[in-house]
Amino acid sequence: MVTINKENIAISMDQEGYLTDFESWNEEIACVLAHNEGVSQKCPLNKEKIEILKFLRDYYNKFEAFPIVRAVCKRVGQSKNCQYEEFPDPLVAWKIAGLPKPTPEVLAKIKSNT
Repeated sequence: MVTINKENIAISMDQEGYLTDFESWNEEIACVLAHNEGVSQKCPLNKEKIEILKFLRDYYNKFEAFPIVRAVCKRVGQSKNCQYEEFPDPLVAWKIAGLPKPTPEVLAKIKSNT
């Protein structure tokens, strides 16, 4: 387990940078994770990124799955390429959303949907 303390926020992650406690996620933690992943150097994250992250979390919470990437933008009311504009790598979005490390099956599905 790795713990980082940035912006006076302590975050526990595994060795690959996945949040260890799904329930501890909030927008401030997302901002620190985004900084760690090189996605954003400023906080708070923009509205579009937060909408995508919250949708991913809600979807995962309901279905324990990653949504079809092409459907994310439609569901959050953004341009059809929003996912790629905000998070070029869907796995990085998954990580910043505080979701658990994907299984090999989930990884295969994500890669087939991109």
